[in-house]
Amino acid sequence: MDCQAGLVSIYAKPPEEFATRAAGVLRGARSSGMPVIHVQVGFRAGLPEVSPRNPLFGAILSNPQHQQLFQGPAGAIHPALGPEAGDIVVTKHRVSAFCGTDLQMILRAHETDSLVLFGIATSGVVLSTLLEASDADYRLAVISDCCADLDVELHDALLTRLFPRCATVITAADFLAVLQRSQPA
Repeated sequence: MDCQAGLVSIYAKPPEEFATRAAGVLRGARSSGMPVIHVQVGFRAGLPEVSPRNPLFGAILSNPQHQQLFQGPAGAIHPALGPEAGDIVVTKHRVSAFCGTDLQMILRAHETDSLVLFGIATSGVVLSTLLEASDADYRLAVISDCCADLDVELHDALLTRLFPRCATVITAADFLAVLQRSQPA
């Protein structure tokens, strides 16, 4: 979620290692037959979706430099991650992947009951989407080393203290090992 080129370059340290890990997770998911859904932040020209009353998105509205993070190559999904043929892309205008999007409809159409989440920022889209998905009774996993946040202490607290209450928190290597063990011999 929100693994757009500009955001990866700012939030993930180092960005190349993050992209490599995340790409490996997506390759593993695709090869095991799991649907891959990319969630990205995007706005129409003039940002009609953004209210100046919203402190987070209002900052984007008032700053043309911030707007560039969601346009052109910077706003595209990081090229190492896709999307590939068969992947689904959901564009959102708020923090949660669910708010104002068709994600819930897509998940219902696929009869999905479990989600594996990762993204940028841990304290933004990952937290918001995790809580909404938990309230909707999805079984959840969060891939810890494929999440990034500018606030390292908050990132760590979420992954070690809050997220385990709602989800299984695993590393990319652990996720890939689970996929490998579940493949028929």
